[in-house]
Amino acid sequence: MKMKLKEVYSALKINVDSVPDVDITGVCFDSRKAKEGDLFFPLKGERDGHEFIGSAISNGVSATVWQSDHEIPNQEIPYVVVKNVSTAFETLAKYYLAKVNPKVVAVTGSNGKTTTKDMIAAILATNNNVAKTPMNFNNEIGVPFTILNMPINTEVLVVEMGMDRPGQIDHLSSLANPDISVITMVGEAHIEFFGTRDKIADAKMEIVDHLQEDGKFVFDGDEPLLTERAQKVEQKKLTFGKKDVNTLYATSIKAGKSTTSFKTNLWPDLEFDIPMMGEYNVKNALAAILVGQALHVKPEAMAKALADLYVTENRTEWLKAKNGADILSDVYNSNPTAAIEVLESLKKISTPGRKIVVLGDMLELGSASKHLHESLADHINTRDFAKVYLVGDEMKALKTKLDQKYADNDLIWYSKDQLTELTNDLEKEINSTDTVLLKASHGIHLENVLSKLV
Repeated sequence: MKMKLKEVYSALKINVDSVPDVDITGVCFDSRKAKEGDLFFPLKGERDGHEFIGSAISNGVSATVWQSDHEIPNQEIPYVVVKNVSTAFETLAKYYLAKVNPKVVAVTGSNGKTTTKDMIAAILATNNNVAKTPMNFNNEIGVPFTILNMPINTEVLVVEMGMDRPGQIDHLSSLANPDISVITMVGEAHIEFFGTRDKIADAKMEIVDHLQEDGKFVFDGDEPLLTERAQKVEQKKLTFGKKDVNTLYATSIKAGKSTTSFKTNLWPDLEFDIPMMGEYNVKNALAAILVGQALHVKPEAMAKALADLYVTENRTEWLKAKNGADILSDVYNSNPTAAIEVLESLKKISTPGRKIVVLGDMLELGSASKHLHESLADHINTRDFAKVYLVGDEMKALKTKLDQKYADNDLIWYSKDQLTELTNDLEKEINSTDTVLLKASHGIHLENVLSKLV
């Protein structure tokens, strides 16, 4: 970002007699990360952001926004007085987006949106100046923040959009006005707030509400909930998936422990490699490739970008236990789709010893929780997984389903308050040749178990 403070006033339609000659080179809302050249926005979270203006000033911000219903103190730096800080934040973002005028790619989905965002950005960066959502800053604060902090020479902006309620994606899409909208998939994440996958699909489809008239819609063509709704979309549609009716599909997949390779129908002789496990990541890559093709990136350049990929947030990571066992850790997020995907991926990987799974409750599933926890039973059997450890009240439903498959000493349940017992049992049980999966929602805190094992 680069603009004079006078331009900020103009963008926010604020008329004053005189404005200090101040350069603004970025925005911030976290006073701890404030720096010289920043315009500070005191956004309201659990606490009023105005409480932190002093800290922001101490860290060197060049100016700050100030909401008019707060008493204005003696001015140490320039203050931009507005009626509503959040509205001003979004208004300035829309102004700056129009000023830079990049192509905008918007990405949402129940799973895979951060990985897909990173893949798209890597592919497009082969022949464009690309900016992208940092980490997973994908809400009402994160999207304007992403826009306002893109460099002035940005040619393509890749924006991730998350949601936890209807209407949220529509609002975020109205800020970004995407040229390409991408939906990775429809799962059960946040089903507690939506009730059904149909309603989740409706909410995800809001990403095309503000799609440019000549824009493109990229989505999972294997998902009936999306293909049905896409019929109403007038813009060009590009689909990816496993089925050969899609625009782009994988013709062969080779799964490895830390890499996955595949070929596609469009370039049958070109092999793509991604530095991560799982067929589900192939779908994410296919979505990214379609975006790259739409913006005229050569397939060979896309293959190289994916092979060299660095992902912002690869929650599923391989670690070594103290005794040498392999641990596949995903202890910060879980939902039925993601759990099934990682279980199926682990089945296909060759390991020297036993495969052991530790699964904790999947949260925010509402009234569907019992059924969705039970559904994992279809993907767990003694042939693939020697022992199963379950944690949390919701996992009792899965234990009941698995009781007929496993002996008592191979299927063990713990309450979420028994992590010490679980840790002790795992330390006694795991051999150096074993492979262990740990997966749960963050609220179960399996990271405490993991820290003792590695």
